[in-house]
Amino acid sequence: MEYMTPLIGMNLAELESVAAGCGMPRYAARQMADWLYQKRVAKIDDMTNLSKRARATLAEAYCTGREEPMKRVSSADGTVKYLFRGASDRDVEAVMIPDRDRSTLCVSSQAGCRMNCAFCMTGRQGFHGNLSAAQIINQILSVEESESLTNVVFMGMGEPTDNLDAVVRAIEILTATWGLAWSPKRITVSTVGRPDGIRRLLDMTKVHLALSVHSPFGSERADMMPVERAYPVAEVIELLRGHDFAHQRRLSVEYTMMKGKNDDIRHADALARLLRGTDARVNLIRFHPVPGYDEKAPEAGVMTAFRDRLNALGITATIRASRGEDIDAACGMLAGKEKKG
Repeated sequence: MEYMTPLIGMNLAELESVAAGCGMPRYAARQMADWLYQKRVAKIDDMTNLSKRARATLAEAYCTGREEPMKRVSSADGTVKYLFRGASDRDVEAVMIPDRDRSTLCVSSQAGCRMNCAFCMTGRQGFHGNLSAAQIINQILSVEESESLTNVVFMGMGEPTDNLDAVVRAIEILTATWGLAWSPKRITVSTVGRPDGIRRLLDMTKVHLALSVHSPFGSERADMMPVERAYPVAEVIELLRGHDFAHQRRLSVEYTMMKGKNDDIRHADALARLLRGTDARVNLIRFHPVPGYDEKAPEAGVMTAFRDRLNALGITATIRASRGEDIDAACGMLAGKEKKG
């Protein structure tokens, strides 16, 4: 089957080049963008304000790039997990999380991950390939709840700053007036803390940033997150202190709590010292068991005491409700589905 170039994932300048190459006027690019990102059409022939000849010429080399999810699974708590075609031998998952008046989609940016975080199912499977901007945007456009989404978080499979060109392109499409026209305040990008990627993300976008910390002590964090050896979290925090998150964007810290490993008061005290002066908010996450990693979640009272200690020390902290655990859709549990044959 001949390869067709997807149109979703393209910005306005690229759509203008497509229009010119197909003998269409320049304004046809905005018409295509409207069909792709606002009207969410799946077929070129549905772009009815383009001439029939233009649509036929366009369809010779291009497709919209829309692909329906291969599977949809619902949790008892209303969370929905979608399986999409990924890269190499690994598919990817996106998770829709409803919460009162919010509908948040957690999207993947890679199939697998190079970061190898010990407590993360995605990291334990290794790296299989980057997703294109088209594949990232397709997750947002092709879930059943697409038109009612209020937020997108890049917290699914992969390290977003390890595929930053595609992620930034997806953010451009989400926020541009010719795209979905979202406020960047509706988008959060999670990272393990790669300074080069963080700098580019802060310079090129206005989205919120979430930093995965999980321990304030470098040696302990390195056991869980190998990235600590290359990019110590203390140095990453120092980099972030130089940016104004209070007014332009929000900085949050993700902290997965494990029983007897990173959940006592000395960890809370050290985390407060680490974050002092950053305006960071801490999301405490209950550890969800993954194969091959023999840790357990702390009792609820331990998490509450940890939260209260941080709050008493001037660090805003909340306990994130666990969602979708019964369908392996909670934090750290995404793995995709290995293709057979």
